[in-house]
Amino acid sequence: MSTYNNVFGAFQRGFIGYCTLGVLVQSCMGSIAAMAILQNGTSVPNMVQLFLVVASCMAFNGAVLAQQKPKVVFNILIWSIVLSTVLSVINFL
Repeated sequence: MSTYNNVFGAFQRGFIGYCTLGVLVQSCMGSIAAMAILQNGTSVPNMVQLFLVVASCMAFNGAVLAQQKPKVVFNILIWSIVLSTVLSVINFL
């Protein structure tokens, strides 16, 4: 938990800047994941994966726009990036 707390502390200190950077990074990661998913076709499992990626990216963008607490925004950012990365790796293999 020490690494998480250190990174969260830095995120909290520079909240506005890191939110801007977070929107950019997670949007790029989400679009890469969406491209990887759609390259494998449009079957029902692929559409479920696409839904999860889009929902996680929209959740982060919504949390930033709704000015949620930094911890909520940070946790959604981590969740969104991890989900997009995992689905990208699965679909690129």
